[in-house]
Amino acid sequence: MSEHPQERFAGPGTGGEAVLEVTGLEVHYGPRRQRRRALHGVSLSVAPGETVGIIGETGSGKSTFARTVLGLVRASAGRIVIGGEDVGPYGNREWRRLRRRGIVQYVFQDPLRSLDPDLTVEESLVEPLLVQGVPRQEAAGRARAFLGRVHLSEELLGRLPGELSGGQRQRVAVARALVTEPKLVILDEPVSALDSANRVQILQILKDLRATGVALVFISHDLGSVTGVADRIAVLHQGELVEVGAARDVITAPRHVYTRLLVGSAPTLRTASADRAERARLRALLHA
Repeated sequence: MSEHPQERFAGPGTGGEAVLEVTGLEVHYGPRRQRRRALHGVSLSVAPGETVGIIGETGSGKSTFARTVLGLVRASAGRIVIGGEDVGPYGNREWRRLRRRGIVQYVFQDPLRSLDPDLTVEESLVEPLLVQGVPRQEAAGRARAFLGRVHLSEELLGRLPGELSGGQRQRVAVARALVTEPKLVILDEPVSALDSANRVQILQILKDLRATGVALVFISHDLGSVTGVADRIAVLHQGELVEVGAARDVITAPRHVYTRLLVGSAPTLRTASADRAERARLRALLHA
């Protein structure tokens, strides 16, 4: 793993060209004299077929990163390239064009935010295809196919989101994000609101997506969930990218003190040496 946190990586099955290329991203909030820095100098690339997990505590800048890449938050500086198209530091019109073409999609933590409560499952899946100009009959066929890809029965096509369980709704949200066959899908805490059984199902679906060539950015505060899915892990702390590397390296040999603290605090990853005293020592180092 590179000692420099802004590490480049040619992911699985790629020719080297990144699907997402973020360089020097800065996001500041508030008036000039009271400006708060949400992201500082963040640079990260994601290759076709690669899954990158972005990890950090609440307030670390994870969701700000996602929303800025998606054009929902105005960047203060930096460059964002999606699918080879430069959307500039601010996104807006360029990002809306990419969204209409289905190149980049987003999965929220709460699927009720991305699913219209008045649309059936079939209507939710067909809608983005109709926007692209896909004939309705073909769109309906693709909707059924992608519903099967997330392990849901066609019997659910006529149901409304409120008639589904939380796990079913999230799988429909994933299917909706995939139905346009995007190059990049950003998932913001996609399993944090689910029980353990549904969490495992969603994580397995994400692992299976590697074979399709779609690039995934999986944002989470749960290092254990990310570890089983991601090819690489990027660690955000107070708006800065402090460590990036292969998932196995980050977990087994973390370099930054904050990463070591996260690993030691994860119940499924904790080792005998990472006891309470060790975590206290790491916190002291972090805030020194």
